[in-house]
Amino acid sequence: MLRNYLKLAWRNLLRNRTSSLINIGGLAAGMAVAILIGLWIRDELSFDTYHANYDRIGQLKTHNGTDLNSTYDYLPLPLADAVRTTYASDFDAVVLSSGSDDHILSAGDKKFTQSGAYMQPAAPDMLTLHMREGSRRGLSDPHSILLSGGAAERLFGQESALGKTVTIDNTSTVTVTGVYDDLPDNSSFYNTTFIAPWDLLVSTNNFVKGDLGNWNDNSFHIYVLLSPHTSFATASAHIRNIEYPHLDAGRRANDPAIFVHPMSHWHLHNYFEHRVEVTSEAMKFVWFYGCIGVFVLLLACINFMNLSTARSEKRAKEVGIRKTIGSGRPALVRQFLSESVLLASLAWLAALVLVQLILPWFDEVSGKKIPMPWSDPWFWAAGAVFVLFTGVAAGSYPALYLSSFRPIRVLRNRSSSLPRKVLVVFQFTISIALVIGTLIVYHQVQYARNRPVGYDRQGLLQLPMTTPDFNGIFDRLSTELDATGVVSNVAESSLPVTSTWSNTGGVTWKGMDPNMDVDFAVVRVSPEYGKTVGFQLVEGRDFSRSFPTDSTGFIINETAARYMGLTRATGTTVHWSIPDDHFDKNFHIIGVVKDMVMNSPFQKVKQTLYWMGGAPSWITLRIRPDVPAGVALPKIAAVFKHLVPSAPFDYDFTDEAYAAKFQAEERVGKLAAFFALLAVLISCLGLFGLASYTAEQRTKEIGIRKVLGASVVRLWGLLTGDFVKLVVISCLVAVPLSTYFMRTWLAQYDYRVSVSWWILGLAAGGALMVTVCTVSFQAIRAALANPVKSLKTE
Repeated sequence: MLRNYLKLAWRNLLRNRTSSLINIGGLAAGMAVAILIGLWIRDELSFDTYHANYDRIGQLKTHNGTDLNSTYDYLPLPLADAVRTTYASDFDAVVLSSGSDDHILSAGDKKFTQSGAYMQPAAPDMLTLHMREGSRRGLSDPHSILLSGGAAERLFGQESALGKTVTIDNTSTVTVTGVYDDLPDNSSFYNTTFIAPWDLLVSTNNFVKGDLGNWNDNSFHIYVLLSPHTSFATASAHIRNIEYPHLDAGRRANDPAIFVHPMSHWHLHNYFEHRVEVTSEAMKFVWFYGCIGVFVLLLACINFMNLSTARSEKRAKEVGIRKTIGSGRPALVRQFLSESVLLASLAWLAALVLVQLILPWFDEVSGKKIPMPWSDPWFWAAGAVFVLFTGVAAGSYPALYLSSFRPIRVLRNRSSSLPRKVLVVFQFTISIALVIGTLIVYHQVQYARNRPVGYDRQGLLQLPMTTPDFNGIFDRLSTELDATGVVSNVAESSLPVTSTWSNTGGVTWKGMDPNMDVDFAVVRVSPEYGKTVGFQLVEGRDFSRSFPTDSTGFIINETAARYMGLTRATGTTVHWSIPDDHFDKNFHIIGVVKDMVMNSPFQKVKQTLYWMGGAPSWITLRIRPDVPAGVALPKIAAVFKHLVPSAPFDYDFTDEAYAAKFQAEERVGKLAAFFALLAVLISCLGLFGLASYTAEQRTKEIGIRKVLGASVVRLWGLLTGDFVKLVVISCLVAVPLSTYFMRTWLAQYDYRVSVSWWILGLAAGGALMVTVCTVSFQAIRAALANPVKSLKTE
């Protein structure tokens, strides 16, 4: 019987080739989107599952204070030993880590900047690294290093790296005791291309050595592996107050609470507000794309329903005759569902081809490397269930609708078009909402991109001071760069121009609110910094080597002046005290500059202090505007190679680093545009099919109207009018819905656009134009048909 159903289904598909192609094309597009989004969501949900101990690994964090964002993952160094010794039964391992950072690895004449971390010896076992060579226990030697496969190949080619010598930052010589497989992109440690022993960091870094007993410096990561019998909640309850005995009264007032954050939450549940875990951006994207995938697939299914029910009158007589001679409704339902499943199977094959073609572009836009799981039996099993579900879901309404016809009514050719109209309205509501969302995302990105940044990004170069060899050479570096004739200014700073991560409290001034919770971003700069980046002064003056008192001077940004409540900031005395560092000084404000956008361009600029103390970590220089970058870079590189031969010339253009801050939003915009385009295409395919059917249904009516003198324009209006009305209704539903949801999305940004009327009008107008264009082809074709042929008796 099944074979007979499939044979009948195949013949029916061939008999209605145009309708079948539209159905298969629409379903294939919807399935392709669902597959792509399904693979993307699978990659997100499987984050960190590469590590076999995934369900027992955690990171220690602290809730420190009650502010909006008061949860941190940097902790004091002695905490690790305290947890390890006091609660040994709760943890199989406790590992201190410096966190992944850029370091220079060199072997022979090869030098590369690689991201890696210093960790205690238990780390490789905790992370279950897959070793190519050597052993996970290699870190037991304080002068060893474990390399990733990629790092080993860069340094030693195809030769075995085991036993070879590597130098870290031109200061520490270590021996390779193991090589592990590169970690996948969906691992939190994906950029950890080497692991060096923690003891090596302690022995070579005075800052770390001085922090061995310091409970007041939160600068280190601590990872733990729970014992099999311990839960994360139990371990967190045990260690909650472990810091208290070591803190002063001021720190205790913040009620610091240590807890264990499970690895399973690191990626999708890593955001806290007022000490409460809230939905992160990554999780919002999972829901966002998941909903889009469901809706786009639903649109494809609606197309099938609409076209199948629209063609019902052609098969109504078949159904009526079958029922008259005794065919039961279950048999008819099975037949129509078999047709639907066959069509879904063909669409699935077409969708796999589409996915394979689109996947490289999708990977590039989504920032992932998602392989097609051809060899995974679960993929094919899921595919079979997917086809069956889609076929049954898409064919259920037509099957039940067709099989429910009463023979008398069927043979009189009476059927209702209301369900089709409702489904068309639903289709275009979703499509228009996606288009509006895409336009608003694009508008938001452009709005932030064009935001005044407070400095000149063009020709500005920044590079990290990655080795101690940079220390003490600034004057020589400035002289030699100036001699090249391609550099106009050069400066040092503690941070890159495009980021701030150094903050301080302990700042007081006359007239401040004594209950104020003070927090400033702090940037250490050389006197040339303002001229190099292009400070835009609004009050006072810039730093100068001509004024020795500038060593106790501050330059603040406009936000800081407002934050401090200063109408005239220049000359104000500011007291800065950091008891833990035995730092206590009076400063005076010498200037106020326009806000520099250093972090997210979508958020408010933080109150910032610029001063001339501390140690520099970055060099910033400006290429002369009349010199092409291609000419300038080799000359600049030669100077750095001469003065700092131990460091590769790794640099960033500031405008490119700034542009990278839009990556997440641009990714949302591009993917949303792609999905919206497919949604509109699928909807138009359905509309084209329905218009074709409508024109065919009204062939004789059109012929009679033409004989009676109706013009082509009038006939065109007659045939397109019904569809335009449906799209107008869709606009009336989609506009308020999309406005509500997009305003909610925009609320997360401090610097944002409003939902403009022109965006809503453009989307609605575009939908109407697309509708008219789609329907017009069939309408004009029917209107131009020869009425003699239209009225000819069959």
